[in-house]
Amino acid sequence: MTYEELIKRLDPTVYRSLRRAVELGKWPDGRPVSEEQRQICMEAVIHYENEHHIPEKERVGYIDRERKELQDSTPVGDTTPIRILN
Repeated sequence: MTYEELIKRLDPTVYRSLRRAVELGKWPDGRPVSEEQRQICMEAVIHYENEHHIPEKERVGYIDRERKELQDSTPVGDTTPIRILN
């Protein structure tokens, strides 16, 4: 069985477990994930997400680069004085 065939047969539960191991750096039983294991898991997760057409916003490592307007909770023109207590 090739690596690609293995990824195609990967169960969604196993995918979530691998993804969580990459994110937290530990297995579900609490043992630490080695650097080599983390790299292999990350590669498997990326292949799975590409193969199963996971939306870009839900993929590991996604960064939202859309510019959003900051909403100030203070209304414009509010001139309420601030009291400083010592």
